[in-house]
Amino acid sequence: MDADDAFNKLKEGNARFVAGKSAGHSLPQHRKDTVAGQHPFAIVLTCSDSRVPPEHIFDAGIGELFVVRTAGNIADRVALGSLEYAAEHLHAPLIVVMGHESCGAVAAACASDSAPGHIDAIVKEIQPAVRAGNKEPSRVILENVKCVLAAMRAKSHILSHLEKEGKLKIVGTVYSLSTGAVSIL
Repeated sequence: MDADDAFNKLKEGNARFVAGKSAGHSLPQHRKDTVAGQHPFAIVLTCSDSRVPPEHIFDAGIGELFVVRTAGNIADRVALGSLEYAAEHLHAPLIVVMGHESCGAVAAACASDSAPGHIDAIVKEIQPAVRAGNKEPSRVILENVKCVLAAMRAKSHILSHLEKEGKLKIVGTVYSLSTGAVSIL
């Protein structure tokens, strides 16, 4: 499956999710099929928010998505390593960075440029998006996805190289909590 086919499969799955018509994945069969190894058709970097489960949003079964979740869908070193692994070793042809409306990490970053404990690292990472979006949360969510896309390409030689070779496509999206739809940036 190439990146365009993978992206079309995600869009079709999201359309089923929005319509409330799941494909009815056979969990026992998917589980058995993945015992020997995984072959995800897409990689999704998204927020840790419990309202944003990519497998449901894209109506995907076990083994179909390689999911990396961090608050604010941040591509820190560990997340980048996970993305690189899935792209280089599992040969998934597509990375989707998915922000979402009403993101708590974005709200925290808009409210202050610092936070207690390790939450501060998340808030600081989102500050360029806060500046670009003029502290307007809905704009900052979009800007944050754009910043994450740029950071991935700048910080990961593996991902940028695979993208330049045409072996990987990287796409930014935003998920609507209210409609269930995923919009492409």
